[in-house]
Amino acid sequence: MLVTAADQLLARTFTGHRAHLIGVAYRLTSSVADAEDAVQESWFRLAGLSETAREDIRDLRGWLTTVVGRICLDRLRSAAVRRESYVGSWLPEPVVTSLTSTGEDPLDHVVRDDGVRLAALVVLDRLSPEQRVAFVLHDAFAMPFDEIAEALGCSVPTARQHASRGRRALADADPPPRVALAEQRVVLERFLAALATGDVRAVIDVLHPDAVVVGDGGGKVRTAVNRIVGADKVARFLLGLVAKYRVDPAEVGVVALVNGDLGLAIPDSPAGGTGQVLPRRVDAVVVRDGRVVAIYDLANPDKIGHVPFGS
Repeated sequence: MLVTAADQLLARTFTGHRAHLIGVAYRLTSSVADAEDAVQESWFRLAGLSETAREDIRDLRGWLTTVVGRICLDRLRSAAVRRESYVGSWLPEPVVTSLTSTGEDPLDHVVRDDGVRLAALVVLDRLSPEQRVAFVLHDAFAMPFDEIAEALGCSVPTARQHASRGRRALADADPPPRVALAEQRVVLERFLAALATGDVRAVIDVLHPDAVVVGDGGGKVRTAVNRIVGADKVARFLLGLVAKYRVDPAEVGVVALVNGDLGLAIPDSPAGGTGQVLPRRVDAVVVRDGRVVAIYDLANPDKIGHVPFGS
């Protein structure tokens, strides 16, 4: 098929919007794979338009954002159905980058935004698909409600209502704000050192009173099936894992950025002397008031297959 100069220009223009679209799609779906697929589908839809139809698009970035929003809405509705039979907690698919990342991947730029920290995405995952799309497109990307209504296939007042409900849900959940990486590093080092002592009190002292562990193994890898809440319960649970697998907390994983915050990328780790293996996982650590307030243990292989463990 003959590729014209106009086709080449369109492709270059689309590439210029790709990082933005990836950011929109990832924040809407909490899935790297779904985000990339949605952006690719938006390109197919744009490329499939006639030249006249393309010329009618006054704001290409806005048009593409609306298309991506509509595609993601369909994916969110499908995901909601899948979650009804999901084993254990459902967590977002993490974006893991090294501490020395060059920032060449569009997702490296996406995770710098406070709204895609894992604690915020966990709250967004509780919204209905319509609430999430309306809230994210309006509050994060300043899209006008007439365009949001078009993406949702509803009236403008209804789109406003969806966004308002999403906004209230986020405010009520009060996800911890992003903490400076220097403070995160200090807390993470204290936390790992406390685990290494095997002393429950030492671990509790590094945990926030409202500490929680949420695991996502998807029924394929062992992790906490139910949320573990409270510093004492969390401390005893974590120390039980350290004892079971006989791992050194300071050596078992590689410190990395998980959605822009410090966490651990843990490759398959043979347990010392037990013959057991600690399956690979990504642990996101959330800090509040100088202590660890949440640990998200992402072990479902379907959600961490893209993670470059050990690289």
